[in-house]
Amino acid sequence: AVVSTQSTGGVREVWMTSEDTGAYGRDIGVTLPDLLYEFVKIIPEGCMLRLGMTNPPYILDYLEDMAVILSHPRVYSFLHVPVQAASDTVLEDMKREYTCAEFSRVVDFLRAKVPGITIATDIICGFPTETEDDFEETLDLIKKYKFPSLFINQFFPRPGTPAARMKKIPADKVKLRTKKASEIFQKQFPYTHKLGEVQTILVTEIATDNKHYVGHNKFYDQVLVPKIEGYMGQSLTVKIVETGKHFLKGKVIEEGEIQNIPSSYSNPNKLAFSLNPYNMVQNVKSKSSVWNFLIVLVVGVMFQMLYILYRNHR
Repeated sequence: AVVSTQSTGGVREVWMTSEDTGAYGRDIGVTLPDLLYEFVKIIPEGCMLRLGMTNPPYILDYLEDMAVILSHPRVYSFLHVPVQAASDTVLEDMKREYTCAEFSRVVDFLRAKVPGITIATDIICGFPTETEDDFEETLDLIKKYKFPSLFINQFFPRPGTPAARMKKIPADKVKLRTKKASEIFQKQFPYTHKLGEVQTILVTEIATDNKHYVGHNKFYDQVLVPKIEGYMGQSLTVKIVETGKHFLKGKVIEEGEIQNIPSSYSNPNKLAFSLNPYNMVQNVKSKSSVWNFLIVLVVGVMFQMLYILYRNHR
């Protein structure tokens, strides 16, 4: 109901976010697919859903369902699944609840069942127990999958964690590993084959150069189009005329078929809500009434109460 109401107020993109979206419902006897199957029923035409990050173990049992949902026309075929390291020894030391093989199973399955899907991931360079051989396994993983979106981080000890008490790898070695991973990633160009394609994009942002708008296609690729008044918030048909490392550039075609929306909603309109009780409502950009925001807030509080009850009875 909140999504339906917000869509009439100009919202064109909904983010379902959490510290770990895949863990939804484990405390109340339901699953993330249970929620999503109901959710897609109320996503209006012209509005897209973007799912947040999920760790591998929480969706391994629901890969078939996730493939169906990520193929839905109003759901971006995009998923952020962090791997952190390709070495099972390092993953175990990190207290991760999955192996590299399980991560690969998620990626391979979704790429096979949802052609073109974008899988984003994270890696950590320089975890205290990471050897050179361990790191080479991570480099091999980057080479194998050629992730369009890869977040490369240096190990940082979080206070109070077991890793914070471990002997650290020298900073110069960590920097060198980070550089190696970045160099491999920067040499990969995942969008070259999309040159000349005709795509439908949803325009929701202003580019950092302030000369273009940013739209996203079904696979959540970043597509730049000219910053022309009236494009914001619209679904556009474009032909890809240029590709870069992190972007596509589109030429708008079939302009006569572009859906018109009220000019008062010409700014980026996104509704983001969280399944994490400590993260509740992260970002609501809409010109609709404050009552709609309060409804979202109440839903967040309900999740918080359920989570607290669950923690108190563990």
